[in-house]
Amino acid sequence: MNAPIQPPKWATRLLHWFCASHLVNDLEGDLLELFVQRVRTQGPREARRRYVRDVLSLMRPFALREKPGKYPKPASTQPAMIRNYLKIAFRNLVKHKMFSFINVLGLSAGMTACFLIALYVHFELTYDVFNQKAARIYRVAADVKTSSETLHYAISPWAMASNMQNDFPEVEAFARVQKETTLFRKGDLKFMEENAVLADSALFRVFDLKLLKGNPQTALAAPLSLVLTETSARKYFGESDPMGQTLLLGTESEPSMVTGVMQDPPVNSQIKGDIFVSMSTYTAHHDKNIEREWGSFGATAFVLLKSGADPAALERKFPAFMQRHAGKLMAEQQMQIGLVLEPLRDIYLHSSRTTEESGSINNVYIFSAVAFFVMLIACINFVNLTTARSVERAREVGVRKAVGAAKSALARQFIAESILISVIAFFLSILISAALIPGFNMLAGKAISKGMVHEIPFVACQFGVALLTGLLAGIYPAFVLSSFEPVKVLKGRFTTSLKGIMLRKGLVTVQFAISITIIIATIVMYAQLDFMRSYGLGFSKDQTLVVEAGPGRERDAFEATIQNYAGVRSAAASSEVPGSWNPQAYSKLENKNGEMQAGNMDVYRIDFDFTQQYGLQLLAGRAFSKQFHTDSTQSLMINEAAAKALGYRSPEEAIGKKFDQWGRQGTIIGVVKDFHFKSLHETVKPLTFRIIDFWNGQLLSVKIDGKNVKQTLSAIESQWKTMHPDKPFTYYFLDELYDRQYRADERFEALFLNFAALAIFISCLGLLGLASYSTVQRTKEIGVRKVMGASAASIVGLLSRDFLQLVGIAFVVAAPLAWFAMHRWLDGFAYKTDIRASFFIAAALLSTFVALATISFQSIRAALMNPVKSLRSE
Repeated sequence: MNAPIQPPKWATRLLHWFCASHLVNDLEGDLLELFVQRVRTQGPREARRRYVRDVLSLMRPFALREKPGKYPKPASTQPAMIRNYLKIAFRNLVKHKMFSFINVLGLSAGMTACFLIALYVHFELTYDVFNQKAARIYRVAADVKTSSETLHYAISPWAMASNMQNDFPEVEAFARVQKETTLFRKGDLKFMEENAVLADSALFRVFDLKLLKGNPQTALAAPLSLVLTETSARKYFGESDPMGQTLLLGTESEPSMVTGVMQDPPVNSQIKGDIFVSMSTYTAHHDKNIEREWGSFGATAFVLLKSGADPAALERKFPAFMQRHAGKLMAEQQMQIGLVLEPLRDIYLHSSRTTEESGSINNVYIFSAVAFFVMLIACINFVNLTTARSVERAREVGVRKAVGAAKSALARQFIAESILISVIAFFLSILISAALIPGFNMLAGKAISKGMVHEIPFVACQFGVALLTGLLAGIYPAFVLSSFEPVKVLKGRFTTSLKGIMLRKGLVTVQFAISITIIIATIVMYAQLDFMRSYGLGFSKDQTLVVEAGPGRERDAFEATIQNYAGVRSAAASSEVPGSWNPQAYSKLENKNGEMQAGNMDVYRIDFDFTQQYGLQLLAGRAFSKQFHTDSTQSLMINEAAAKALGYRSPEEAIGKKFDQWGRQGTIIGVVKDFHFKSLHETVKPLTFRIIDFWNGQLLSVKIDGKNVKQTLSAIESQWKTMHPDKPFTYYFLDELYDRQYRADERFEALFLNFAALAIFISCLGLLGLASYSTVQRTKEIGVRKVMGASAASIVGLLSRDFLQLVGIAFVVAAPLAWFAMHRWLDGFAYKTDIRASFFIAAALLSTFVALATISFQSIRAALMNPVKSLRSE
């Protein structure tokens, strides 16, 4: 093969020096391209002559003063070259607006997703990290083993914590906390605080909660002492100093003194509340014997170990400790109480014990994977679109190589372009993220971020990620584009390689495999949540208003008054309702062998109308009745699960059996069909029913007419204010309370759905760019086919077929992966939907529709183009 004709070397060197010194390197390519054209049209000799003339005309007056080959070498061309790289990169962005737009938009969308997910993951992983002594703080949990089961509690016996500090020198301090819903009043202000917390005096010694006013050692020491957060202090006292002032506590209106004001606890803290009440208010004022109770479980206990203490060695001492203090009790009640130390930092994400607030490490893993895959899709877009334009940029590379540009310099140029696109995408993503943070907080149900101003470290990390993304995404295109042979390119023999085509098809397949997996996962999640919402719960919860009506005569008087309202159908009192927390009672029930089987069972304390009010189905025996006076003290009802736990083959066999529970002895009078009094995450557990005591049953369930809800609610509230002007009217609808159990699942689904839509959108952007470029490359072929009589429909099918085949391959890859992943996810539910074939069919149809809709615009446009214009475009 003959060597290509080149211009005089001295002129080329002179031009190269001039361009490097004056930041006009793009002139080299322009003049060389012009030289090649002149060789073809005017001959080599004339082309060389005119090339030298053009170079000298550019160099004036420099060409008159400097002899060829004697021009000075610039002191440093590196800064100039970098600036020139950026200038050329900007020109390429402007010149190819559509591809630049797709690249920038795709990368910015991916970076936005990564940024928001990083905020979420960091928030979840840093629960309680503000505690500097977190490595020495442990929760003392309890495992209660009976003859029939082992229960894993997050709480522990009331008497345990204080005795533990006395018996074990390893324990530096302990603090117990228990959340309460309590009435607080100050003058005309009255609030039923749902986030009041009983806490021991050592709270501020164990945890790094900042006390702004007051003495941390004594603030929660005396009974009826209160520590307010900054927010609650403003709520009750405005801008005045709350220290030493009083609030009326509870329904008994006990004067309680404010002894401290603390900074609002961090959102990602397990110890948080609006008002902290001294634990001695309960243990030394309301129930003076509770500190000696080993069989009564209540508050959550935390211990701070001394530096160097071995938690494993301490745990080994617990059996002897429990035997020493509660051995007699455990022998009498036929149970064993084991104590377990759980590290504070592991509780939120890793503990399986039921608590009011808990996270999921699986969700953290899932969202981390989503962030990775979304960013991967965006990078695939960049690589695909850049390598797809290889034919278009081949001549540019050939010209640059012909005038002496090194392969490494070209690679740096293309990597600079990649980094520039990534940096532009970074700044766009920061603007988008700042706008989305409030909505993201609402979706997450938590204040994940206070705003971009507070996330400077994350912004800096994101910038580093942007630079790394630009570098990694640009390496392969830079390697490919800088490797073109100038001879083939300038002679017009360059074509896209088979390897490049296969790579792009492979990357598109990976993109859509990820997208289809996410689509299937989203469908399964929606189906599971819909399954839980529509699943037969075994009780009636619709149109049920639950009012916190107080105990005893207050509740009865209010109930009797509203029973006559036109919109009220019925009412029933209880201490618990489905979906709320309920206590467990240590119970002994006669099993099929005639033995008194001991165990802890859930308890519902109800009145005589509760079973009818909630539509509970009776399988055997009878319900509580006012006609039987002994029902109030000597009768118990159980559910189907409890009868099975006692070994009875049919509910009828349990009727008349003995029980011993919470100071009551008697017989089982009825068996209720199982109903889901907790979420579908759990199986139905054994449940017992007993008639409420005089001081229990503060909840009044009111079944109202669905036609005039507002009027009925207004009338009930008006009656409450008439009878109890000093107490707030606190109520909720039962279906809202019950559905609250699935709020975390719904938030997870909403977040996942939004990020899934983003991933699909980015995939579609890349597909749109490739379809556009493919259509441009086949313009002449389309024109020839139309001239030969091909219809528009056949051309659309021709252009779409290749991409739809890739979607089909992606589905084959994604389906088994999605099935496996969602099967594992559903294992977290006791009652779950089936993964049906229709889910996969729907995902296949949806992905095909999305792909077809994405590429059809360009395909139809090309098919309808005038063939004369198509042929002329070449």
